[in-house]
Amino acid sequence: MQTADILDAIGGLTSQLKAYAAKLPPIVHLVAVPTGVKPKLEAIEDYEDIVTRVRGHSTGTVYKGLNEPFVASLEAFEVGNLLGAVQPLLAVLDHLERMQRDKEIEVGRINEKRLSEYRTALHKILPGNKPELDGAGRGM
Repeated sequence: MQTADILDAIGGLTSQLKAYAAKLPPIVHLVAVPTGVKPKLEAIEDYEDIVTRVRGHSTGTVYKGLNEPFVASLEAFEVGNLLGAVQPLLAVLDHLERMQRDKEIEVGRINEKRLSEYRTALHKILPGNKPELDGAGRGM
């Protein structure tokens, strides 16, 4: 498993979250989403496939520590908790940046750009996205 594979997974999950967020009404309680606006079964299955693939390929690699946030994101997505699905993915991006800084992984220029693009996309999905929140969720 490579950094690009993890970023591919984050890209797929971000896409699923964007599609789901677009269907939500403007004001939704973040914990209890009405049944009618929960993700469709097909979307949940696609999300689960991506998470399962990451978990299967990351075993025995430096990326195995990312499995827990991916699973937490899946569990939140399944019940329609948008905030709970986005936050673990932001934590994965933070972890990847820390691993890069600590020289545990190499991230090329293209993948650095992808890290930034996915972070921006995830922040835009967050409910209550405001300019004063730019940079929130960066670093651990």
